[in-house]
Amino acid sequence: MPDPAEEDLPGLPLRRLHPYLAEQVPEIGDAPLRASLISGGRSNLTYLLTDGARRWVLRRPPLGGVLSTAHDMGREYRMLEALHPGAVPVPRPIHLADGEGEDLLGAPFFLMGFADGSVLREPEELAAVTDPEALGRRLMEPLAALHGTPPEEVGLAELGRPEGYLERQLDRWLRQVAAVDSPLLPRFQQVAAALGADRPVTQRACLVHGDYRLDNVVVGPGQEIVAVLDWEMATRGDPLADVASTLVWWDGMRGLDSPVAAHPGDVPGYPAGSVLLETYAAGSDLDLDQIDWYLGFALYKIAAIFEGIRARHDAGKTVGEGFERLGPLVPQLLDSARAAHSGHPQ
Repeated sequence: MPDPAEEDLPGLPLRRLHPYLAEQVPEIGDAPLRASLISGGRSNLTYLLTDGARRWVLRRPPLGGVLSTAHDMGREYRMLEALHPGAVPVPRPIHLADGEGEDLLGAPFFLMGFADGSVLREPEELAAVTDPEALGRRLMEPLAALHGTPPEEVGLAELGRPEGYLERQLDRWLRQVAAVDSPLLPRFQQVAAALGADRPVTQRACLVHGDYRLDNVVVGPGQEIVAVLDWEMATRGDPLADVASTLVWWDGMRGLDSPVAAHPGDVPGYPAGSVLLETYAAGSDLDLDQIDWYLGFALYKIAAIFEGIRARHDAGKTVGEGFERLGPLVPQLLDSARAAHSGHPQ
């Protein structure tokens, strides 16, 4: 039986959950478990579980009310199952909870293997990288591999609806902002209208990650990408939306006091996002002439995500620190979205 010293965490009733895990996942067994929060509430909640010798990772949705499609446990687990093992490195999928398991947490969740390496989120971690340009180029390799993976070959031919992807994305994030009764809704509507007025035609639909960036991958000791994490927004869609999102998180938010992760563009020695774009372009036949539109869209999407998190924080539904810093960034991100879309990044 579980050790009575096992401690519950917000969103993770470990003492009630352990018997279920021991029954469903033989490798866990009855040895006492300890849990710690890895990442709390900005995206899905992520916990490290250990019996002292082995490690697993559990993912569940945030505690507050969220857009159902934005925190899809089944979708994320399905992506891991489809891609492991393969050209895109992902953690080992272990168990997706539904039914009784879902009832234990009040939400669906899944368990995956622990990917050994570093997630680079802090400025000092980025500063310790010995070859930042190599890291930037290597970051684009799994993304290119994902975009080059035929969905039908990994059982994902029916994932999402690639037709009308960009139009639906513009509407989806606008609806999320409206759902939290944001006072900034009129500004979001203005940016969405400007982007919608000259929305590009998707050149090729493919598998997309939806939130690909440096702090969503595990980096090995040789600065190789060991695993790609956070697949909750994966679908079939426009690959340039993925590319632009990566570039914005790399150096498109320089100087913003974001608690999510340090931006490589703020750290001396790191290359500009143009180096990452060149790396991607070298292995792609896509026309990148309209990348400014996609950069504007990426900033608009991040602003909507931050506004949703701001609302959850105000409602007391976040776990962790730093959330109070996200709300003030939203107007700046909307300004940057308009500037990037116009071809005049701030």
